[in-house]
Amino acid sequence: MFFQFIHSTDAIPKQIWDDLNQNQALFCNYEFLIALEQSGSVGGDTGWTPHHLVAYQDDKVIGILPMYKKSHSYGEYVFDFAWAEAYQRYQKQYYPKLISAIPFTPVTGIRLLTDHAVDAKVLLGKMYEFIKQQLPVLNLSSVHFLFPKEQVSQQLQEFGAVQRRSVQFQWFNRDYPHFDDFLATFTARRRKSVRKERQKVAQQGLTVKRFHGDKLTSVEMDFFYLCYCQTYLKRSGHSGYLSKSFFSQILDTMADNILLVIASVQDTPVAGALYLYDQNQLCGRYWGALEEFDGLHFECCYYQGIEFCIEKKISSFNPGTQGEHKILRGFEPIFCYSNHWLHDPSFQDAVSRFVEQESPGIEAYKVNAAEVLPFKKAQD
Repeated sequence: MFFQFIHSTDAIPKQIWDDLNQNQALFCNYEFLIALEQSGSVGGDTGWTPHHLVAYQDDKVIGILPMYKKSHSYGEYVFDFAWAEAYQRYQKQYYPKLISAIPFTPVTGIRLLTDHAVDAKVLLGKMYEFIKQQLPVLNLSSVHFLFPKEQVSQQLQEFGAVQRRSVQFQWFNRDYPHFDDFLATFTARRRKSVRKERQKVAQQGLTVKRFHGDKLTSVEMDFFYLCYCQTYLKRSGHSGYLSKSFFSQILDTMADNILLVIASVQDTPVAGALYLYDQNQLCGRYWGALEEFDGLHFECCYYQGIEFCIEKKISSFNPGTQGEHKILRGFEPIFCYSNHWLHDPSFQDAVSRFVEQESPGIEAYKVNAAEVLPFKKAQD
């Protein structure tokens, strides 16, 4: 067995990539990653340099781990800026670093794509050791695995990569026939609040429609991109991480995995929310609005997503990171995981202590969030 870093997804034939993606991991599929690269959303001077690790057995590709060299920590959603500052104080370089992650996508999922006959844990262990050996050769400070599944995170912890936890909020479909059946699990007060929130949208003269599959065209996608850019400019002073050609490309290659929600006033579109989905999970990714309307964000980014999951029998809905306001709308706190190994032993030890110290606070936050969920108590 031997390993090789490649610098673009298309260095591996699409058929081989698809064969290894046996679980059809949505954000590891060839079309998604190649769109990021070909659109210029990663690579170049973006600070995301593709550096995917490929495993070979007798010249046959048996595993792929999408990875990136990073010259900053933006777009990752696992915050390590304090670690970078600590390196700087000691006149050391934290960047570049190596990450196993999906760019701009804080969604837990499969990362390592493997052949059916391969023991994934054994392969991951060998890849991990190879990566550690290569860090000083490549002048990289560290390796980070972001949003792996819990089982994989536990394996990485066994290998020596410090496990860090964070909290997201996720909706679970408990076989609700309709949205009202979901609301029926709420207390009367919270149920009334959600209904009032949705009524406000209609009272402002707004109509909301869902577009997906062959109903989604470049007209809707171009409008969404306008919203995306304008909202990023307001919040961050730049036009967003993803280029227009990225959205155009995934529309051409992944239309059956895209849901676009558009709100209009008198047939004039004013806001939109973009989701990606498969048969198991809906992922809310981006929101943008040309005008501000009361409650419209909640309608487009949460309630429409829940209705879609119920309609399509999708089991879970990840609306994105952070946001305690999701709790009162039925999104439950869950742990997410990351794992970290720093080549410098003293910094690895410091990070290990830091994670250990922050862990009780993360756990308490999850417990406290669960206590304010809107659902009726069991005894009720």
